[in-house]
Amino acid sequence: MSAEETTELRQRQANFSKELHGDHVGERTGMSALISKDKTAQQEAVAKYLRLWDGKTDKDAEQKRLEDYNESTHSYYNVVTDFYEYGWGSSFHFCRFYKGENFQAAMARHEHYLAHMADIKEGDLVLDVGCGVGGPAREIARFTNCNIIGLNNNDYQIEKAKWYAKNAGLQDHLQFVKGDFMNLEFEPNTFDKVYAIEATCHAPSLEKCYEQIYKVLKPGGTFAVYEWVMTDKYDENNEEHRKVCYEIELGDGIPKMFTVDVARDALKNCGFEVVVDKDLADNNDQVPWYYPLTGEWKYVQTLSDIGTFFRTSYFGRKFTNLMVSTMEKVGLAPQGSVKVTAALEEAAVGLVAGGRTKLFTPMMLFVARKPLDTTEN
Repeated sequence: MSAEETTELRQRQANFSKELHGDHVGERTGMSALISKDKTAQQEAVAKYLRLWDGKTDKDAEQKRLEDYNESTHSYYNVVTDFYEYGWGSSFHFCRFYKGENFQAAMARHEHYLAHMADIKEGDLVLDVGCGVGGPAREIARFTNCNIIGLNNNDYQIEKAKWYAKNAGLQDHLQFVKGDFMNLEFEPNTFDKVYAIEATCHAPSLEKCYEQIYKVLKPGGTFAVYEWVMTDKYDENNEEHRKVCYEIELGDGIPKMFTVDVARDALKNCGFEVVVDKDLADNNDQVPWYYPLTGEWKYVQTLSDIGTFFRTSYFGRKFTNLMVSTMEKVGLAPQGSVKVTAALEEAAVGLVAGGRTKLFTPMMLFVARKPLDTTEN
C-alpha cells in the first residue's frame, strides 16, 4: 500500500470512527457506550466485520480474510470493544489463575510477569504492539516506571486509551498512536523493549509482523509476546479441530490462526534469538485460564469476581444476548448488535473447547532477543 493509500485509509477510518462513536468516548463504557452509537454507522461496522465470515474455511475464503486484515480488524474492534469492557474490563487478555487470587489481581500479575520477562526497566522506551484501550500499558508503566508507546489501528480504542491514561495521571508516560504492525513507521532501532499481548494474532503473516518489530527494536533489546496459536495437537485436516479453530477466528476477528511452529520459526527467521519458549496454558492449574467462559461457579475465587464471572459465563452471555436483543428491537441498541454477541458466543465456545483439549493456547510465551552484533535488513 502506497503512502497516499495509507493516508486515505486512515483518514476514512478516523472519519467513520467519529461518526460511529461521537465525542467523549472515554466517558462511556459497556452498554452505555453501545446505546450511544450512531445506529446507521453501527450497522455498517457490523457488516464490514462479518462480510467475510460466511462459514467458509477453504483457501480462497482464508486468503480474502488475510488480505482484508487491516479493515476487518478495525471494524471488529469498532463493534466488540464495548462488549469487552462490559464483560472483561480494560485489559483484553486471558491469564493464569491461582487459588484464592481474584480476577483483577491475576490479570495484573500476568502483565507484570511479561514486563519482568521482557526485562523492562525504569526509563525504557517500550512499544506495546496492539495496545487495545491501554489497560496493560497503564499497569506496566506503573509497575516499571517506563515510557510506553501503544500502537493500535482502531481509532476508537486509541481515544479511549488516551482518556484512561489522562484520567490515571499517566499521560507523561504513555502515548497512543495509530499504526499498522505490518508496516511500523518508527525509525529503526528506536525501542529498548517491545511487547505484545494477544494482539499479533490479527497479523496476516507472523513473520512479516515480527520483521517489523525486529526492525524498530534496538540491538540487544527484547521482544516478549503472549501469542495466540494452535498447539502441536492441532490437525488442520481434522474436522472437529478446524471447527474449534474457525469459531475462534470468527468470534475474535482473526483472519487465520497459525500453529506454534509457525510462530517459533517466524521469530528465528527474522533473526531473533529465542530465549524463552513456553506455553503457560500447558499445565494442570486447579483453576484453568478459560474459567471465566465456562459457567462453572466452582472456579470463582472471591466475592469480587462474581460480577465479572456472571457477565462472562455461559448464562451471563445468554442474558447479555437477550438484553441486547431486546434493546435492539426497541431501538436502543443499533441493528446488528445481536449478530456481534452471537459471534462472541461462538468464540467463547471455541476458546473453551480449545482450552479443554489443549488444541489452542492464548499464552504461548516467547521472549526473543535482537542480537547486539546485527546488520539491519
